Amino acid sequence: MAQANPYILAAENPAALLTLLRANPSIASGQDGHGYSLLHAAASYNQLDLLRALVKEFNVNVNLTDEDGETCLFVVETPEIAQCLIEELGVDRNIKNSDGLLAEESIVNDGSFPAVVAYLQGRTVEAVESNDMLHTAAPLPPNVTLNMSTVTEQANANGAEAEVVDSEFRRRIQELAAKENFHSDEGQRELRALVTDALRDVNAETQEKAMRRRVD
Repeated sequence: MAQANPYILAAENPAALLTLLRANPSIASGQDGHGYSLLHAAASYNQLDLLRALVKEFNVNVNLTDEDGETCLFVVETPEIAQCLIEELGVDRNIKNSDGLLAEESIVNDGSFPAVVAYLQGRTVEAVESNDMLHTAAPLPPNVTLNMSTVTEQANANGAEAEVVDSEFRRRIQELAAKENFHSDEGQRELRALVTDALRDVNAETQEKAMRRRVD
């Protein structure tokens, strides 16, 4: 009878894998052709008890790296697993992969697990999400696009375009985006009010210039 694939068991039946490992302890430190280990599998599939057993019971080196030079810390998907690896099992956070990135940097670049990023950087999840600033903001007033340096009133009836680049406006936008309630209804109301005020100033300036041209 063929032996069950330990990597599949790590994902689907960690209890059965532990039984297999106790019968064949040498499997615990095994790695496939790409250097992927059961540690990587346990970390990736959020199998906390299996992860602890591999290190504490079967003495697997928590800093095993795969062919990309990545430890199991690089593949974590929950802050609980990251915390266990760092605070309990002693994984080395200073190991860099073949691209020269720390686990924290690699996970930040991936952008898929903000709660893990929050834990690794000692911040709350809300603080991590606020770094997205305006990327997920609610709809702005009609015919307006917004980024951190400009507010543009798009092609009006005359095909004209008015652009505002104002350091004070940027500062106010950044200050607003850093608030924990930025993505709430209240935060979005504040954002729309800020943009509307800026556009009102643009319109006033445009009208003043038009008046001067007519007078001249």
